[in-house]
Amino acid sequence: MEDRVREFLEESVDVLVIGAGHAGCEAALATARLGMKTIMLTMSLDSIAMMPCNPNIGGTAKGHLVREIDALGGEMALNIDKTMIQCKMLNRSKGPAVHSLRAQADKQRYHTEMKKVIENQKNLRLIQAEATRIRVNQDGTFNVYTRLGAYYRARAVIVTTGTYLRGKIHIGELNYSSGPNGLAPANELSQSLMDLGIKLVRFKTGTPARIHRDSINYEKMAMQTGDDEIIPFSFMNDEIKIDQVPCYVTYTTQETHEIIRKNLDRSPLYAGVIKSVGPRYCPSLEDKVVKFADKEKHQLFIEPEGLDTKEMYIQGMSTSLPYEVQVQMYRSMIGLEKAEIMRPAYAIEYDAIDPTQLKLNLELMTIKNLFFAGQINGSSGYEEAAAQGLMAGINAYLSLSNKEPFILDRSEAYIGVLIDDLVTKGTNEPYRMMTSRAEYRLLLRQDNADERLTEKGYQIGLVTEERYKRYRDKKQRIENEIQRLKSIKITPKPEINEFLENIGSVPLKIPTSLYDLLRRTELN
Repeated sequence: MEDRVREFLEESVDVLVIGAGHAGCEAALATARLGMKTIMLTMSLDSIAMMPCNPNIGGTAKGHLVREIDALGGEMALNIDKTMIQCKMLNRSKGPAVHSLRAQADKQRYHTEMKKVIENQKNLRLIQAEATRIRVNQDGTFNVYTRLGAYYRARAVIVTTGTYLRGKIHIGELNYSSGPNGLAPANELSQSLMDLGIKLVRFKTGTPARIHRDSINYEKMAMQTGDDEIIPFSFMNDEIKIDQVPCYVTYTTQETHEIIRKNLDRSPLYAGVIKSVGPRYCPSLEDKVVKFADKEKHQLFIEPEGLDTKEMYIQGMSTSLPYEVQVQMYRSMIGLEKAEIMRPAYAIEYDAIDPTQLKLNLELMTIKNLFFAGQINGSSGYEEAAAQGLMAGINAYLSLSNKEPFILDRSEAYIGVLIDDLVTKGTNEPYRMMTSRAEYRLLLRQDNADERLTEKGYQIGLVTEERYKRYRDKKQRIENEIQRLKSIKITPKPEINEFLENIGSVPLKIPTSLYDLLRRTELN
């Protein structure tokens, strides 16, 4: 039993951020850059911006979020541009509205680079300590107590605890209290939140095993490479030159499915041990085999976790089956016949809050200046977390400055859709951003995020003069080109009309500007 430690006030600040995951990093950097004296608490300095699941940033709709974070002055895009090992633009065969960047990250470098940024940020102090209790003082300030005995007084608190709150790992019949990746859980803060009248829910997520790179037979798999020309995530970068690392595609077999079916009674999900709700769009492999019994095989992606590690991530292979069964399962797959597991797959249960208790600025309705962001709000994904963290940080600053909250409409940004969905509708499962959720998706392209949001970020004070100048210069170049296209007239010559007819376009009858010609869908 722990001895009661003596409590003492170590420091008073403007903003205290609990958690240093993707939400916490964006929140703390935003408030510090806006001039707020900020403290960020984390369970471990070694888990800042950690990627406990897939080693990538972006993807369909998620890439849009990263671009929007960048346009507002956030850090995620800059960090993945520094640490990517492969990048590609998804959905190129479809319209530009659903084009989405996705990059494989060197997850250790991603953590290291983000930690550097945080350590060098003015107004931001980073402390390794577990937050155990939040007290609301009579003057509206907060005391945040830690296991070390130190407590910190803050005018605003942003809670970004990820999957740590009463975290519980499940691997078959084995279950134990733990945070993600074998880190310690945060078992005390949940009670403090409930004491403040906050309703909690219980969610579940999972992650696949990591396989030793040298135990994989790549000759049986299809190689997937990145784009020849990389488009950066950040509007601050013009190009990225790296030697890209390939990913690989493989499949389950009928033997894999049979192994799973025989051992379903040992899955905590199907044995009723896990009562929490998991992410619909990232189901476990046993879920896929049961729900899609007609499928002869399921696709898997083999992804490197970094340049300085032999660990390979098996995307599409999340499971909570016993380790013994995992070994059999993996070795029944094409190219993984001799697979050596380095880290087992697991499911994790954790506490989250019901996000309908929040305002659209991510502030708790019942307690002024108490904000929540990230997976604690019921979302899933690094990008969704980072977007909320940025918005919570901005709004904490605005609230303490007695300014109007910053709320993005659904027609302005995917961030607006994300927060509106969570706060207005709530969620009964970990929420994932998708293009289909955005009614205005034709207008919310990833390539125009700066045109939509950088001016807003500049008015708030988060967008730097350098970023704002780049944005204004780009906007001027676009305007100049539009005027040039409007000024050039194409006359209805026979050779012009012959060309137009050959591509299925209507021939010209009067002089027409290039601008008007380019409005024709068959021309580019």
